[in-house]
Amino acid sequence: MPAPAVDALLAEHAELELRLADPSIHADAALARKLGRRYAELGPVVTAARALDAARDDLAAARELAADEPSFAAEADEIAARLPALETRLAELLVPRDPHDGDDVVMEVKSGEGGEESALFAGDLVRMYTRYAEKRGWKTEVLDATVSDLGGYKDITLILRARTPEPDGVWSALKFEGGVHRVQRVPVTESQGRIHTSAAGVLVYPDTGEDADVEIDEKDLRVDVFRSSGHGGQSVNTTDSAVRITHLPSGIVVSCQNERSQLQNRARAMEVLRSRLQAQHEAALAEEASAERKSQVRTVDRSERIRTYNFPENRISDHRVGYKAHNLSTVLDGELDDLLTALTAADRAEQLSS
Repeated sequence: MPAPAVDALLAEHAELELRLADPSIHADAALARKLGRRYAELGPVVTAARALDAARDDLAAARELAADEPSFAAEADEIAARLPALETRLAELLVPRDPHDGDDVVMEVKSGEGGEESALFAGDLVRMYTRYAEKRGWKTEVLDATVSDLGGYKDITLILRARTPEPDGVWSALKFEGGVHRVQRVPVTESQGRIHTSAAGVLVYPDTGEDADVEIDEKDLRVDVFRSSGHGGQSVNTTDSAVRITHLPSGIVVSCQNERSQLQNRARAMEVLRSRLQAQHEAALAEEASAERKSQVRTVDRSERIRTYNFPENRISDHRVGYKAHNLSTVLDGELDDLLTALTAADRAEQLSS
């Protein structure tokens, strides 16, 4: 990126610093959050640009001194050797960022082929993501869930939130998790000890919520209320506080039953609906521009898998980037860093090459 563009980012960072120091800005929580995320996003760029400028200044000074004192020549050579790495670091940071990288995430996990075994595997995936969130210091909130007879999930919707704004937040880490996840193992319901293959679907999208740039016409909504239910379908509430909202034009259905009142559940369901519609709108724009490089599988079809969890071999394989490791047990315990790093690195390499 040319120097004027870098200068513009430095100027934007300085302006944001001044605005965030203004107490009146924080009277608008949504605006302060938005500015804070952008400020945090630009921080690494500013640090890298300043490090590169300082190294160039040091190199010029060392070369000037070396003209009179040859002992400075070695120092100049050492500084010159560091410049390519600093330039590469800045170039990587200047690759256009996903505007949602700092956003929180709405995640839906649905069982598919395999019946009860698929529901149990969906439960394993939810535990994996929940444990990873705990390790990252994120908060996890379940909005709606349908539990299977053996304690798995037929479907579940949850939100994963960072506790403070981060330039590389929840979406940055989990945005490649959408798709079909396949499991190969001996189910607890299998009496012959045979290995079965089943699948569960994961859908992730940014929790844009109130910031979503979509308009929803109340006439396009069908709102149903019902009693919240727990394991086995038993009622855990004596009033019709749970809410299911159907967006008729798109067919998107969102439910929420974990809040105390119908009004709260409706508000949370509308937040998720706005996020879903925003994600759908952005995906349509990207496809129209032929720029959509990553897509999520919305049908739980084993042939469209993105990842396989093989229990007999303790192996996890991500088929999109050729990642393979024999540490499935630790991955399912929330140790996702190596896998997610491989996915992020592949995406960054693709962006740099293009």
